[in-house]
Amino acid sequence: IKSAVSIPSNISEGSERRTSKDFRHFIHIALGSAAELRTQTHIAREADVVSSEIANQWISELKTISRMLQALASYLDRKL
Repeated sequence: IKSAVSIPSNISEGSERRTSKDFRHFIHIALGSAAELRTQTHIAREADVVSSEIANQWISELKTISRMLQALASYLDRKL
C-alpha cells in the first residue's frame, strides 16, 4: 500500500519544488515506487492474494503510469 500512495505523493511533492531538476528527482522516485508496486503485485498474484485477472490489470496500468512518468522525466531533462 505504501508504494501505491508514494507514486502520486512524490509527483505532488516534486511539482511544488522550485526547479525542474528537483521535480525530475521526485518523478524518478515515483518511477521506483511504480516498479516496487508492480513487483508486489506479481508476488500477490503468485501467493493467490489477488486473482491473475486483477493483478494483470494492475500491472498493465502501472506500466502505463511508468511510461507517462518516463515521458515527463524526459521532458524535464530537455528543459535543463
